[in-house]
Order: sequence, then structure tokens, then C-alpha cells
Amino acid sequence: MKTPLFASRRVAKDAGLDLDRIRAVTLDLDDTLWPIWPTIERAEAALHAWLAEHAPATAAWSATPGVIRSVRNHMGATRPDLAHDMSALRLESIRLMLQCAGDDTALAEPAFDVFFAERQCVTLYEDALPALEWLASRYPLVAVSNGNADVHRVGLGAHFRAALSAREFGVGKPDARIFQAAAEAAEVDPSEVLHVGDDAHLDGVGALEAGMQMAWLNREGQAWSHAPLQPHLTVADLTALCLALGK
Repeated sequence: MKTPLFASRRVAKDAGLDLDRIRAVTLDLDDTLWPIWPTIERAEAALHAWLAEHAPATAAWSATPGVIRSVRNHMGATRPDLAHDMSALRLESIRLMLQCAGDDTALAEPAFDVFFAERQCVTLYEDALPALEWLASRYPLVAVSNGNADVHRVGLGAHFRAALSAREFGVGKPDARIFQAAAEAAEVDPSEVLHVGDDAHLDGVGALEAGMQMAWLNREGQAWSHAPLQPHLTVADLTALCLALGK
């Protein structure tokens, strides 16, 4: 690895990664390439500003910090049929807020459009773009996400062979089917894929049970709690991942 960026960062914890098997890499998006909650906070602020102009009763009703988030969480608990579709959950939560405040529920769609546009304005982790460039020059990359980020709208589409979302596919991680579909999109067998993600259950257990190798991106130093399953590699950042793959 000759790139200076990779010269002095932390190395990975290797628990049996087979480099020779890797012919493609699948990647989670939220909290892997960018932190999700600052993104959602900005999107909710943009939503509230739009409501203040177009649905003032709803803006007043939801002005208390945390109300917009609590309504979204309530919708997630009461509409399990939408568990795989973050866009539909957000749209219906906006519709519920408008209804509760007595505003026109037809405003839900344009309000969601404002939220969704801001949700695509992500701030990448410092290591994300250099790692993506390095990985994409060596492997076909496929994004696999339960969220509703669009790799093209966030400006990263050129690095990916394909992108699978739970909303479009119909099931989300940790269901093995979405991982298997990602392998198909990369034109390899699941055993030839390394999946990279931050969520030990959704990414880790899902990828391992689908027959993939798994690199756990553990930026916060959390404990792995899914034994006897174990990730093949644990890294503190994406630079360490590239160092491990470039051996």
C-alpha cells in the first residue's frame, strides 16, 4: 500500500480472513460511510422549517424537541408492515403529524420531499472517500442498506457496481436474501464476498449467515455479542480495512 493516507493508521484484528476468497465487497451505508444521526437531525430541521411556512399548526404542534422523532418511532412500532421501507415510514409519520394538528394531509408528500432531499446531504467520515476509491479500484462494490440513502444522490454512485435497498428489494438486513442478491449483482458467489458494516446484528449476523466473510467496522470499540458467530475481521476505521486487504 503506497498511498500516504494509509501509512500510519491502526491495523485490524484478523480472525481468519481469507484474502484469496474475496472477489467482491458489499458495503453498508449509514454509520459506515457517514454518521446517520447528524444527517437525520438536519433533515428533520429542514422538514420543520418547511412546515412552519406551509403547515404552521403542525410546525407548532411538533416544535418541542424530539416530537418529530417520537412520531416517527411510533409509526415504526405501529406499522411493522413498513419496517423495510424507511421512506414510507417517514411519509406516514409526517401524514400523522399533519392529521393530529388539523392541517391538510395532502401536504405530506411535498413535506417528505423536503426531508428526503436533505437526508441525501451526508457528511462522509474522513476515511470514507479514500477507502471507497481504493476498494473500487480492486473489487466490484455493491451497497446494501436498510436505509433510504441514494448512492447517486449523495455523490458516490460512480464507485458502486450496484446498490440494494430494503425498500426496493422488499426485505432488509439481516435477511440472507438481500445479501445473496448483492452477491448476484456483483456476479460472484456469496462465499466470495466480503461484507463491511457497522451493525453487529444487521450486517454481521446477516452476512455471516448468508455465507459471506464479514468485516465489522467497530468505530466505538463495542463488544461483539453474537457468539459463536464471529466477524472475520474487526477494524476501527475504513483505512484499517484497506490496510488489511492490501497485505
